[in-house]
Amino acid sequence: MNCTIAKKEDIDGVLELQKKYHIATIDEEDKKDGFITTLFTREQLTRLINEENGLFIAKENDRVIAFVMAASWQYWSAWPMFAYMIEGLSDLEYLGQKLSVDNSYQYGPVCIDKQYRGSGLLVDIFDFARAQMAKRYPILITFINKVNTRSFDAHTRKIGLQIIQEFGYNNNHYYELGYDTSKPVR
Repeated sequence: MNCTIAKKEDIDGVLELQKKYHIATIDEEDKKDGFITTLFTREQLTRLINEENGLFIAKENDRVIAFVMAASWQYWSAWPMFAYMIEGLSDLEYLGQKLSVDNSYQYGPVCIDKQYRGSGLLVDIFDFARAQMAKRYPILITFINKVNTRSFDAHTRKIGLQIIQEFGYNNNHYYELGYDTSKPVR
């Protein structure tokens, strides 16, 4: 399997994987192993590719088995959740810097087919995406729903993301985390 920047022809595979693991469509017994909460359209993924170069995938035998999204706050600002996070950025500090839309970007969601979980693929695709985004931003910011314990454990234990704060939005509770993009995971 290899990690790469997605192209338009990869969108169908990303859409298929996101549908399989979205909280509204995932098998109930699979929720404990992680899920994604936002469904992205073909148009949104096309913009992510064309405008941000921010869709990263892993493929095996021409099948998308994982994806990571990463983009500027400007890209994410159309979604109310991200607009809320943007409003609070300047109140936060990480790595000795006050956060802003200029020195940070939003990482996630990330989705890995369950047959590849625990294989080290998360670290591989995270580090690939981190290296690409580090060319533009020194700080990665993300959030994880507190009920998504598998994602939280994987991102804090395996990768080393650090909690910046906890917050609530739309009756959900989240961890907001950061990472220094100049530091490879391995």
